[in-house]
Amino acid sequence: MSVVLRLIQSVYLLRSVWAVLLALIIGGLLISTTGANPIAAYKALFGGAFLDYYGFSDTLVKFSPIVLAGLAVAIPLRSNLYNIGAEGQIYMGGLFGAAVALYLPESLPAGLHIVLCTLAGALGGGLWAAIPGYLKAYRNINEVIVTLLMNYVAINLISYFAGGPMMQPGAPYPYSNEINEALWLPHIMSGTNAHLGAAVGLIMCIVAWAVLRYTTMGFRLDLVGMSPPAALYAGINVRRQILVTMFVAGAMAGMGGAFEVIGLRYRLYHLFSPNYGADGIVTAFLAGLNPILVPVSALFLSGLKAGAQVMQRAMGLESTIVEAITGLVVIFVAASLAFRFDPQWWRLKLKGRRELNELIGGAEDERESV
Repeated sequence: MSVVLRLIQSVYLLRSVWAVLLALIIGGLLISTTGANPIAAYKALFGGAFLDYYGFSDTLVKFSPIVLAGLAVAIPLRSNLYNIGAEGQIYMGGLFGAAVALYLPESLPAGLHIVLCTLAGALGGGLWAAIPGYLKAYRNINEVIVTLLMNYVAINLISYFAGGPMMQPGAPYPYSNEINEALWLPHIMSGTNAHLGAAVGLIMCIVAWAVLRYTTMGFRLDLVGMSPPAALYAGINVRRQILVTMFVAGAMAGMGGAFEVIGLRYRLYHLFSPNYGADGIVTAFLAGLNPILVPVSALFLSGLKAGAQVMQRAMGLESTIVEAITGLVVIFVAASLAFRFDPQWWRLKLKGRRELNELIGGAEDERESV
């Protein structure tokens, strides 16, 4: 491949970056309509999210569930499965994690108890995602509709438990008893709420990348997405693969839900997730479904959310500006997916350009000789 073709390919590979920059430019125009300085607003936004100690800790708090929700969407998409149910899987993970934290004997070693809470959260999210996985694999029912509707079932189910069987007596709001302090996730930044879940989320992204790139499990997952008939011909049990993929995806989101409960809220709350599942969808597409890039896009979105409050205080701007920018990112990233690098087309295009230049150059030489 020529140098020019490689440069063109690099432009295509960075299309998510161009989409984000375009969204920020249009966001800047929106900010300027309010009379505020867009550069100062973005300085407050990103400075507060990444350069301030407590602001960055808030970014990491949001990073933990968003990065795991991003994995929950990105992994099944590689098998052409659209998991729109990460939000519900987060809630179920929170429920299972809270149940283990509250009802297992406190005589267990704290470290083991925390691990069991995390595994329970992963199990809860995985089982919840396995339902649409089974329906897709064995009944050919559209997983988009099922996962989307199961979000509402999960949210109402958690509302029932938080306001019913698990509700703290006399509580003014639907929430459970407080989890024993010994079971709280360790903090990674002193004096803040940033907890170990952020580091676990990063590790899970690296593990997912390695599995998808270097193992037969990753090969099977990608092959099912590219061509189910070819996967069948290769001896892969496509139905089982779909079920396993959805379970693993749900386990990622469920783990994020458990971390929200034992790492931040310390109780099972009604509506404890501020729509992190939707953020996971944006994260996955922004990363181009590449697990190693999921932390980068998750950190960007987390920074937008954390910095929005700083920008609001510093500039007097509504935090809804950030929601508009996030929406623009979604639109432009989705639009960028329509542009794919076709080396054959570009070779013909560049060859035609060279021939045209040679023709023009020959005509000019003839004119000069005359």
